[in-house]
Amino acid sequence: MSLPHAILTALLEKPSSGLELTRRFDKSIGFFWAATHQQIYRELGKLEQSGLIRAIPGPPAQGRRKEYEVLPSGREELAAWVARSDEPRALRDPLALRLRAAAMVGVGEGSLGAEVRRHLGLHVAQLDAYRAMETRDFPDGKRDSAEAKLQHLVLQAGIEMERFWTGWLEQVDAVVAELEAEQP
Repeated sequence: MSLPHAILTALLEKPSSGLELTRRFDKSIGFFWAATHQQIYRELGKLEQSGLIRAIPGPPAQGRRKEYEVLPSGREELAAWVARSDEPRALRDPLALRLRAAAMVGVGEGSLGAEVRRHLGLHVAQLDAYRAMETRDFPDGKRDSAEAKLQHLVLQAGIEMERFWTGWLEQVDAVVAELEAEQP
């Protein structure tokens, strides 16, 4: 996925100013495609210059933020991108590599266990956040449209990934604790 396509998607969902867009990234899209505020603003400029989005016309008002909307060419670009094919991404997780290395050099004096528990806490918090979003955004009966069903499926993928990570990290924590206890 690329940032321009994430922005086009967000703007099709709701025309927004750059500030609103960065806030939405922080609360939703950013969970699976992260971008800094500077990257978002820079990309908005490029998308506008490319004729894929435009600032919504309106009278200039003091303090009024420029809001953007997707043009037909932007919708066409997004549709073409949706139709493309990509290979699944391989797992590149530094903690998994640390665990593999620890199998060769030992777990150390509690630092690896503390890092595993820190990761576990972060994943538990993310799982709680996703579940709260599901309760808020997809109460019973609000999944009627195909669009809502697809959005809910993306959220469910996040929930399932976090459930995997929390379960796996609980297992890792138990093994690391066992290895730490065996050290002289």
